[in-house]
Amino acid sequence: MANFWDFIFLIASSFLFVAYLIILFHVVFDLFRDPALHGGYKVLWLIGLVFLPFFTALFYVLFRGKGMADRQLAAVRQAKSDTDAYIRQVAAKSPAEQIGDAKALLDAGTINQGEFDRLKEKALA
Repeated sequence: MANFWDFIFLIASSFLFVAYLIILFHVVFDLFRDPALHGGYKVLWLIGLVFLPFFTALFYVLFRGKGMADRQLAAVRQAKSDTDAYIRQVAAKSPAEQIGDAKALLDAGTINQGEFDRLKEKALA
């Protein structure tokens, strides 16, 4: 029976340790992500994380938790907009290429002049 409870204790303590490490890394990343927090305060928080890690992380989440969420949300939005811009840049053809493709379709008789004009306007918009 003691082996079963030792195993349960091992699982629970491992879970708590991993959760603590995740919180600790989030606090450190948030410290360096925050442009409003000056360098001296960042150093003080880091010193606190080294000497009293549990209490410092707890106080950081209590006092600066809302800001952590806002900074994380801003970072996610920035990453998404950067990714979308990169995909548009790489995947999209230039307006000249789109007009050239439409002209080839017009010359081949696949589309008429009105359709070509609409595609040209769309490419230039």
